[in-house]
Amino acid sequence: QVQLLESGGGSVQAGGSLRLSCAASASGAAFSNYCMGWFRLPPEKGREGVAVIRGDGSTNYAESVKGRFTISKDNAKNTLYLQMNSLDPEDTAMYYCAAKIGPTICGRLFPADYPYWGQGTQVTVSS
Repeated sequence: QVQLLESGGGSVQAGGSLRLSCAASASGAAFSNYCMGWFRLPPEKGREGVAVIRGDGSTNYAESVKGRFTISKDNAKNTLYLQMNSLDPEDTAMYYCAAKIGPTICGRLFPADYPYWGQGTQVTVSS
């Protein structure tokens, strides 16, 4: 079982930055082996993938955030991060971190791939 807790959301003007954090607690597999991702739920839209990071540190991003967002993790702190720069009102959404464990494919931005989810943190970008 994996528990995830996001923080760092808030309100910011367009062009600004925020850093989201996701603290993970679990028994069993080491955090360093987790496949973890950030997803978001914009108003009146479906949940969409933002970025994924594999156990080896390699990453995958949605086209809409490439060059602006950076996913990273600190294995010593069991924490996942999402640095968001050049924020746009279109980035307004509830942001969730998600995780999966085990020898499965990691890298797809499909919410259905991930069994463990945090409760979300709201990001609001005003123009």
